[in-house]
Amino acid sequence: MAQLDVLLGLQWGDEGKGKIVDVLTPNYNYIARFQGGPNAGHTLEFEGIKHVLHIIPSGIFRKDTINIIGNGVVIDPIIFKKEIDALIEMGVEPTKVLKISKKAHMILPTHRLLDAASEKAKGANKIGSTLKGIGPTYMDKTGRNGLRVGNLIAETFTEKYNTLKARHEGLLSKLYGADGVSAEMEKEWMDSLETLKGFDFIDSEQYLNDQLKDGKPILAEGAQGSLLDIDFGSYPFVTSSNTVCAGACTGLGVAPNKIGKVIGIFKAYCTRVGSGPFPTELFDEDGKQMGEIGKEFGATTGRPRRCGWLDLPALNYAIMVNGATELTMMKTDVLDTFETIKICTSYKIDGKQTGVMPFDLDQDVEPVYTEFPGWKTDLTQLSSGDALPAELEAYIAFIEEKTGVSISVVSVGPDRDQTIFRDK
Repeated sequence: MAQLDVLLGLQWGDEGKGKIVDVLTPNYNYIARFQGGPNAGHTLEFEGIKHVLHIIPSGIFRKDTINIIGNGVVIDPIIFKKEIDALIEMGVEPTKVLKISKKAHMILPTHRLLDAASEKAKGANKIGSTLKGIGPTYMDKTGRNGLRVGNLIAETFTEKYNTLKARHEGLLSKLYGADGVSAEMEKEWMDSLETLKGFDFIDSEQYLNDQLKDGKPILAEGAQGSLLDIDFGSYPFVTSSNTVCAGACTGLGVAPNKIGKVIGIFKAYCTRVGSGPFPTELFDEDGKQMGEIGKEFGATTGRPRRCGWLDLPALNYAIMVNGATELTMMKTDVLDTFETIKICTSYKIDGKQTGVMPFDLDQDVEPVYTEFPGWKTDLTQLSSGDALPAELEAYIAFIEEKTGVSISVVSVGPDRDQTIFRDK
């Protein structure tokens, strides 16, 4: 029996998961997305062309691989249609290589209105929502009011839709004094359902377990990052789903004993979009330089990302809750020109030093740094692990020592070919 490997982010998202899924896809028969929705932005680059996916798994560009949108994902049919149309223009035949769980929930236009109204009402305490309707959709899921993909092919669909829409519009009016959905917005949503109906709707939990029994390897793709997990992230500045490894079990219906490798992705530095605590955030030229060189703008929102040095207490925490078995370091080339590079090795809280993540990361946390000489090398031109500069090897060795997990892959540029697999 094959096992299901899990690939996920170990920071606040935007680690570069899409690229690595694309790189690893030839090793798998199936790529399965297990949580999140169009608040994700997975960027892939090959043959000089940049691609951004929001809902569709990042294995979609490999012809011999089937992609699955799992039950833990929430789907906006409008955004889904736009992604599908763009893929077709590129010559991809998505209906042949993409299947959708009947149990995945759908984002309604009124979910987006509720998201925007709720965020606006928070004022200065807003959490930095992407305003895609993700939170309200997951709230309806747990509140047992949601509309699922499988409902599209049931006779009761219109009744269920109208009931949920009326519920939402009542909340919009009473709680926020906001208007309901416009006729134009609703028509676009209804029209986009026809694209969704063109795909195979499957009982994904049965389907995926059958493939594992048949010896077919599967890669589960996570969205966002572990530090945005609804339970283990920097609450309340988190997403609405479980982004950690356990989320692959509930988001796909695969048992824990079926999980094989857990591939943790992290940047050689840290970034964060929107509000929330960020102990190593930089407000100086170093931070500005990271943002400019790394083109640190949200793939979904376009918002500039906050930048800072690598945070080992946070990384070790994410490795622990995920059980990461190997690491992939991304965007290493962004630090090519730095004279000195720092790593936060512990926090100072109330005068005491600790390497453990506190309950509330938003308290007065002072990072304690270890400094390293920069490698001052154009890594984008390298193609072999043997060619990595000694300073970078020292940086990698330090991280491996402090985390206890090997860094098996180093990304040295955005293209799928700019990926170095390190010999064990």
